[in-house]
Amino acid sequence: MEEKAIFAGGCFWCMVKPFDEQPGIKKVESGYTGGFTENPTYEEVCSEATGHYEAVEITYDPDVFPYERLLDIYWMNIDPTDIGGQFYDRGQSYQPAIFYRTEEQRRLAEESKEKLNKSGRFPVPITVKILPAKPFYPAEEYHQHYYKKNPAHYEAYHQGSGRAAFIRNHWGGKKIER
Repeated sequence: MEEKAIFAGGCFWCMVKPFDEQPGIKKVESGYTGGFTENPTYEEVCSEATGHYEAVEITYDPDVFPYERLLDIYWMNIDPTDIGGQFYDRGQSYQPAIFYRTEEQRRLAEESKEKLNKSGRFPVPITVKILPAKPFYPAEEYHQHYYKKNPAHYEAYHQGSGRAAFIRNHWGGKKIER
């Protein structure tokens, strides 16, 4: 059995690696979703004129890797309190959002957001939007699995953007309580 999940968490380069190569994860693809332009290009999305978010679409086996675990990884790799973008990247195309495909995904996303809000881990409210999925358009090939194709540049970006430090400071090896 296969299902798909879509998460926007800022630069899609940094959203592939945390999900990639986990048991039950069949594919992680960078792309664009949530907007109104069909088959947008990277340049069009960056112009903020398409309504799209940079996102990842994850194809997974829910019997091996349940949606709740995907949500845990998602929350632990973004700043869930920053609605203006993520880390160095600002603007609508870099805003965090969970795009649900089913009513069950919506329910689980809402529950996990509420639990994180109540946990006290963050001193301000969780602002991540939970939206119905729209068509997902794969990004250009040079963006796919960027962390493998350009490891030095990826690591410099991951560190320099502030994402790595944020994750260390807020999670530091801790897990989300179930």
